[in-house]
Amino acid sequence: MISFVLSALLAASAVQAGKRGVAWPWYNQPLDPGVLNNGQGQVVAIYDWETYPPPTFKNNLGGYGWIGMQGCWDCQSSPLNQLQNRWRQYGWSTVFSVNEPDHPATYHSPADTANWYKTNINPLSIKKALPAITSDTSAGRGLDWLQQMVNACAGGCYADYINLHWYGQNFAQFQAHVTNAHNRFPQYGVIISEFALQNPSGGQAAQVDFFRQAFAWLDSQSWVILYFPFVATSPSLLRANGNGAADFVGTGSCLYTDAGGPSAVGNLMY
Repeated sequence: MISFVLSALLAASAVQAGKRGVAWPWYNQPLDPGVLNNGQGQVVAIYDWETYPPPTFKNNLGGYGWIGMQGCWDCQSSPLNQLQNRWRQYGWSTVFSVNEPDHPATYHSPADTANWYKTNINPLSIKKALPAITSDTSAGRGLDWLQQMVNACAGGCYADYINLHWYGQNFAQFQAHVTNAHNRFPQYGVIISEFALQNPSGGQAAQVDFFRQAFAWLDSQSWVILYFPFVATSPSLLRANGNGAADFVGTGSCLYTDAGGPSAVGNLMY
């Protein structure tokens, strides 16, 4: 039922359905995603960078459609040889593919990734997103890396969406980057599966102002399918488990308070 709901929402227009999603880390067991669901349909999706179900309070997915993600090339948490089994078991209607293969720490060449994608993602008869890429504008990174992968695919990678990550200084930079991505790859819908200001000096207040502008603009763009602010966790959980994310982004963009309720950013999800 969850997958059917998400499929219907992805097929609907922006006027008919929300575009907001919940990026849910592996360490979020104490939190309830339903806290961000007011029943009016603005928040429609959840993913956890993995092919196993998002760990939540009482295993509740909050009424959202779960998107599976083969975020790693192949790993213990999401074994590549279990991808098709997990898709069939859990009934995703959409799948995200490998996470930031353009990043030096997780790098795979565009050509190797194209072959990996054809072998492992193409066979899934559901909506598909190309790999999630960084907003790095260096040669061979970000959109440049993605263009090289699309070229290497030579029309043989079946996809519905590009998948963007963005961290930067202000809304104007974000808007320009996402618009550029759409203009370079107009044949695909756009998903932004991670985004926030990069540790702004204004803290949470700066993040709130940024997300307020970003949400309104993203909702108005027909080619934007889904977007996931970073990140659906609490400050204390991010500091303890986020592998440096609290230093890189700050904790002001967390959607939850340490008490488990919606933060000032979380309240914007309604």
